[in-house]
Amino acid sequence: MHNPLKVEIIAYAPTAFYHCQHCEVVWDQLGFSRGVRQEQLNSGLPADMQREYLAVSDWVRQLFARYCDQVVIQVIDAASVEGVWKSLRYGVHRYPAVIIDGREKTAGTDFHLADAAIAQRLAPVPSA
Repeated sequence: MHNPLKVEIIAYAPTAFYHCQHCEVVWDQLGFSRGVRQEQLNSGLPADMQREYLAVSDWVRQLFARYCDQVVIQVIDAASVEGVWKSLRYGVHRYPAVIIDGREKTAGTDFHLADAAIAQRLAPVPSA
């Protein structure tokens, strides 16, 4: 059995802040956190970036539907320390960016190139 293909997606992602796990349970039971979380997610990104993130989310769902456990997907917030580091490491200047197997990269919400690269890497190898 082969290892799953690693797909990293660097994108601007909505941010929600949470308390410790114990406090979250209390806040959730009291109903205080629901409105706050939704407001944070709604105002976390400008409308154009929200649309981009929605496109990324839809594409990730399609990847899982198509490839199941053949891919491991990691979404990294471009504004995080890890996102800045990965952007520098891979020379990414536009988001969302898709890094396939640590080698091939694509950028933008047109995921056709990334789809083709993933399909090529996951294609069965003909036996000799």
